[in-house]
Amino acid sequence: MENFVLYEEVGRGNRTVVYKGRRKGTINFVAVVCSDKCKRAGVANWVRLTQGLTHKNIMTFYEWYETSNYLWLVVELCTGGSLESVIAQDECLPEDVVREFGVELVTGLYHIHKHGIIYCELKPGKILLEGSGTLKFSSFCWARADGEDLEKVFGLAGAEEGEDINESNPQRYFKNAIQEFPLYTAPEVIKGDNFCKASDLWSLGCLLYEMFSGKPPFLSECHSELIEKILSEDPLRPGPEGSAFHKASAEFISLLDGLLQKDPQKRLNWTDLLQHPFWKGSLRHCGGGSADRQDTSLSREDTESSVSSSAKESVDAYKNPDNLSSSRAGLKPPSDSFKIETQTELRPKSVVDSESNESIFLLSSRPTPRTNSAVEVCDTTTVPIKNSSQGDSCLKKAENVCSSQQDIESKLKELIYTESDLIVTPIIDNPKIMKQVPVRFDPKTLHIPAYSVEKLSSMKEVDWNSFLKRVCSLLDSSEKNTGAARSKLNLLYYLCTLVVHKEIANRLISSQLFPILIHQLRAAANWDIRANVARVIGLLALHASELGENVPVSEAITLLTELIRENFRNSKLKQCFLPALGELLYLIASKEEKGEHPRECWAVPSAAYTVLMRCLREGEERVVNHLAAKIIENVCTTRSCHAQGFITGEIGPVLWYLFTHSTGDSLKITPISDFVTTIIRLLESPSTFIRAKAFLVLLQVLINNREMLLLSCQARLMMYVERDSRKTMPGKEQQVGSEYLSKCLDLLIYHIVRELPGILGDILSALTNVSGRKHPSTVQAKQLKMCLPMMPVVLHLVTSQVFRPHIVTKEFLFNYGILLEFIRSIDSGETNLDRAIGQAASEELIKTTLLTFEAVTEHPSLLMTHRLTVEDSILPSLVSLAHSQNVEWRLFSLRLLSETTSLLLNHEVMAEEKGEGLNSNSKLLSLIRDSLLPQYEHILLAPDPVPMYALKLLVALTERSPASVSFLEEIHLFPVIFQVILRYQDSILGNTMQTLIALLNNIVANKNMNMMILFEQGLAHHVCNLLTEAVALYLEADDKRSTKTVNVLLLSLLDILQYMLTYTANIVRQTLQAQKSGTGGDTQAAEDLLLINKPLIDLISRLIQLLPSEDTEIFLSTSQCLLLLVQLYGGNNQESMSPENMHSFAEVLKAKEDPQELKLLLKIIKRLDRDSVREAFGA
Repeated sequence: MENFVLYEEVGRGNRTVVYKGRRKGTINFVAVVCSDKCKRAGVANWVRLTQGLTHKNIMTFYEWYETSNYLWLVVELCTGGSLESVIAQDECLPEDVVREFGVELVTGLYHIHKHGIIYCELKPGKILLEGSGTLKFSSFCWARADGEDLEKVFGLAGAEEGEDINESNPQRYFKNAIQEFPLYTAPEVIKGDNFCKASDLWSLGCLLYEMFSGKPPFLSECHSELIEKILSEDPLRPGPEGSAFHKASAEFISLLDGLLQKDPQKRLNWTDLLQHPFWKGSLRHCGGGSADRQDTSLSREDTESSVSSSAKESVDAYKNPDNLSSSRAGLKPPSDSFKIETQTELRPKSVVDSESNESIFLLSSRPTPRTNSAVEVCDTTTVPIKNSSQGDSCLKKAENVCSSQQDIESKLKELIYTESDLIVTPIIDNPKIMKQVPVRFDPKTLHIPAYSVEKLSSMKEVDWNSFLKRVCSLLDSSEKNTGAARSKLNLLYYLCTLVVHKEIANRLISSQLFPILIHQLRAAANWDIRANVARVIGLLALHASELGENVPVSEAITLLTELIRENFRNSKLKQCFLPALGELLYLIASKEEKGEHPRECWAVPSAAYTVLMRCLREGEERVVNHLAAKIIENVCTTRSCHAQGFITGEIGPVLWYLFTHSTGDSLKITPISDFVTTIIRLLESPSTFIRAKAFLVLLQVLINNREMLLLSCQARLMMYVERDSRKTMPGKEQQVGSEYLSKCLDLLIYHIVRELPGILGDILSALTNVSGRKHPSTVQAKQLKMCLPMMPVVLHLVTSQVFRPHIVTKEFLFNYGILLEFIRSIDSGETNLDRAIGQAASEELIKTTLLTFEAVTEHPSLLMTHRLTVEDSILPSLVSLAHSQNVEWRLFSLRLLSETTSLLLNHEVMAEEKGEGLNSNSKLLSLIRDSLLPQYEHILLAPDPVPMYALKLLVALTERSPASVSFLEEIHLFPVIFQVILRYQDSILGNTMQTLIALLNNIVANKNMNMMILFEQGLAHHVCNLLTEAVALYLEADDKRSTKTVNVLLLSLLDILQYMLTYTANIVRQTLQAQKSGTGGDTQAAEDLLLINKPLIDLISRLIQLLPSEDTEIFLSTSQCLLLLVQLYGGNNQESMSPENMHSFAEVLKAKEDPQELKLLLKIIKRLDRDSVREAFGA
C-alpha cells in the first residue's frame, strides 16, 4: 500500500484524532482519522455503511488500515469546520441561508434514508463544511440499517479486548447520550423506542430551528426540565431574542411545525417534506418520497456469497485507480452490502505484522519542510505528537553515538530501511496487477452445509472436526466424472469465501486439509481444479497469522515451482500459480524474521528463485513481470535468508529493465520507488564516500526519469543537500572525501537547476492546452495528471536555501506570472480542471502556486532585484485573485499583496529619494489604484479575517505613497473605513483594530488631506471612544506584553488626536488673524469645526490621568494634546479640576525636573484654573 503524509491536526474527539493528509506522489488531500482500537466496532460500522455510499453531501470514505495500536480511516477532507462552529460564530443565520443549507441537509439525509440507513446522531457537530461551503454528513459510527439490531452488528465487528464499554453496547451509548445531550433527540427515542427515519427528521427540524435562532428549540440548564420540554412543550417561535427584523416566514414556521411534531406518525414524511413550499422548488431533483418506503432489496438474503479480489477499488472518487481497497472482501453496492445477512467479516488493510508499522503515515516535514504544525508518529509509543523540527541536531547526535566501526556499521544497517519501506501489500488478488473475477459458489450443490464464518467460529471442536472431515473427503474423492469435478470446484469456491478470515485461515492451514490441497495440486487432472487449489493456498498464506512447524509449506513451494517451470510457456497457468508461491514465500520469510521457527523448518529450493528471476525477463507478459516483481518486493522487506536469495548481480539490471520498459505506472513504481527511497536513506550514512555515491546514483535516476524528483523531494532530498552543502563550504573543517562529495553534490544541484525550467514549462504547456475550456479532452486530462503533480517540486526548490538563488531569476518569475494567470482563470471558472484532475487536486495546485510566491516574498532582495518583472508579470494576477470568491485564496492573495506592496513601495521611496525619478504614476501604484481599490468596499466588509489583510495593504500604501490618500477620498472609501471601525470597536487590542488605527494615523497625517471629510464622518466621536478605552487599558495593564501592545496603540491614538487638534487650532488661528487684520474670515467654518470636535472635551480628565506616566513619549504626546485641548475649549469639562485630577497634577509636578516640561504643565493648569474660576462665579 502507498504511504501517506500527515500534516496538521484538524480535529480531535474521544480517543480519535483527525489529521490533514496526502497520499505520496499525488496532490490529492484527504482526512486521516486515527482511532484507538477500542473503537473498532463503531469504525467498522462506519465503513460498512459508507464504503459504497457516494453523494456530494456525504463525506466520502476511501479506505482504512489497521496498525498495531490504531485504526486509520482515509476519508474526504473538509476544511471549513463544522455547522456547529458556523452557528457559534454567526449566532443566527438569515432565512435564505438556512434554506440554502437546509437543501443540502435534506438532500444528503434523503440519500441516506433512500439506501435504508438511519443516521441516528444528527446534530451540528456531525455536519462538516467542505472548503467551497458544501455541507457533508460525517461520522456514521452509530448509524444503522433500518430495522437492524446494532448490538448484533457490533458483535460481528469483533470488538477487541479492552474496548470502551460504550463501544460494544450501542444501547448504553445512546442512553448515556440522551442523559447528557438530548437537545436533538426525538421524543419517541427518549421514551425508549428505537431510532427510525422519523427520528432523523425531528433532528433535522432541530437543526433548521437552531440555524435560524442561534439556539436549539428546547433548552434548559436542568436536565429533567429539558426532557420534559421535549416530551410535552411546544418550541418558542424561531428567531433571535430582541430582533424585530429577523422574523421567520410563515412557510418556515410551517416546516418546523411539521418536523417537530411529538407524534412520529403526524410528523412530516419525505413526500411532504420535499414538496414543502419553504424550499421554493429546490428539492425537485430528489424525486418522490421513496425514502419513506422500506427498501426491500436491503433485506434480501444473498445465497451466493461472493469473494472478489481482496483489494478492490472502494470509491471511484478517490481519483487514483491504483489504490487498494479498504477491505479484503468484495464490496457490494450500498443497497445490500451492509445488512447482517450479507455481511462478511469487515477487515481493514492490515500491516500489524510488520515492525513499527505506524509510519505508513509519514510526518509532513518530509515532503514539506516548511510546515510547522506537522504530525509525526513516535517510534516507541506510536502516539501522534507534534513535530518539533530538530532534524539537523538529531543527525549530529546520531553521528556522535557511533563511537566505533562496529557501531557505525550497525547504525548504517538500521538506516538502510525505514518503516515505510517495509509496508507489504497482497500479491494475490491485487487489483494493481490484475483483475480477479468474483468467485461464487452454489450452496445447493455443495454437498455440505454452507456454514457462515460466524457459525464456523463458534463451532465446538467435535462439530468442527466433523465438518473438516467431510470437506477433506469431498476434495480427496477419486471420482473423475464431470459432476465430481464440478462439485470440487464449487467446494473450492466455498473455501475461498472462508479463508479470507484470519481465524478460519489459521485453523485450516494447520489441519489435514493443507496436505490434501497439495495432493490435489499435484494430481488433479482438471487444470481448473489445480488453479483454484492454488488460489485457496495463496489466500490461506495471505490471511493466516499462525504457522506450525509441521505444515508442509516447503512441499507446496517445491510443487508450485515445478508446475511453473514445467508450464513456463503457459502464461495463464503462471498467473494462477505465482501468487500462491509468492504468498507462501513471504509467509515463511516473515515467520523466520520474527524468530518463531528455525530456518531449517521451511527450506526453499533454489529453483524457486531461478523461476522468479526468469519471470522478470524480457518477453514475458506484463502481469507475470509484475507478479514476480511484487513477490521480490514483499520478501525483501524481511530480514531473512529467503530475502538473501534475491540479492544477486542479476536482479538490479532486470528490475531496471522492467522499470524502463513498462508502460503501467503501478508496475513502474513497484521496482523503482523502493530503490529511490533506499538510495536517499543512504544519505544518512556517516561515510562521506557513501553519500557522494548516493548523490551520483540519484543524479543518474533523475537524468532518466524527471518524475522521480518529486519522490526524492518527498523523501527529504533537499534537507540532505543543504546539510552536505554546509559541510563542504569553504572555511569549514574538511573531512576525508569532502572534495569528492562537493563535486558530486554540485553536479546534482546543477542538473536539478537545469531541470526546473522544463518542469515549469510542461506545467504551463498542459495548462495552455486547456485554457478557457470547461471540459478538457481525455488526452489533455492525461497530460494534466502527468504534469501538475510536479508543482510541489517548484515549491521545494524555492524554499531551499541552496537552490533558491539559482532558480529565482527573471525568466522564472516571468513564467510564474503566466502560471498565476492560469490560476486566476481556474479560480474564476474560465478554465475547469475539476473533471480532469478533481477539485482537491485543482485546489492544491492553486495553494502550492501561492505558497511558492510566498517563499519568494520572504526574501526581499529577490523582489528588489526583479522588481519590474514582479510588477509586470505577477502582481496583476495577484490583484485579480484578491477578488476571488474563495475566501482562502482571497486571504492568501491579500496577504501576499500587502507584503509585496510594502517592500516594493519602500524600494520606490528610497529610489525617489536618490533621484531615480519614481513617482505616484508608477506601475505598481497604478495597478492598485485602477484594479484593486475600486473593489475595496466589498473586501473591507467581508467576514474575518479578510478585512485585516486588506487594511494592512492600505497601511503600506498610505505610508509609502501619501498621494494614495487622495484617491481613497475620490472613491469614497472613508465611510467604509469608519464602518469597519464600528464593527471592531469592541476588540481594540485585536489585530484588525490596531491596523485600522495605523491606517487612520497615516490618513490624518497626510498634509493634503481634507480633514473636514473625516470630521463629518464622526472622526472626533470615534477617536474619543477609542482613546477612552485605550487609556483605561493602559492604566489597568499589568503584564509587560499587554503593556507594550497598549503603549503602541495609545501613542498612535494620541498622534491622531494631536493632528486633529493642531488642524483645528490652525483654522481658528487663521480666522482670528483675519478678523484682527480686517480682512474678514469665515468665522462660521471655525465655529462649526469647534462644535464638531467638542466631544473631545471628555478626554481632558483621561489625559490628565496619563500625565504621571513613566513613559516619556506618552507624557509628551499627552501634554501636547492636553494643552491644545484647553487652549481651544478651556476648562469646559467640570471634572477637569476634580481632586483626582489635581492629585495627578501634583504627582507629575513633583516628578518632573525639566523646565520646559514644567512650563508646559503650568500653562495647562493655569488655563484650566482660570476657566474653572470663571465658571464658579458665573463670569
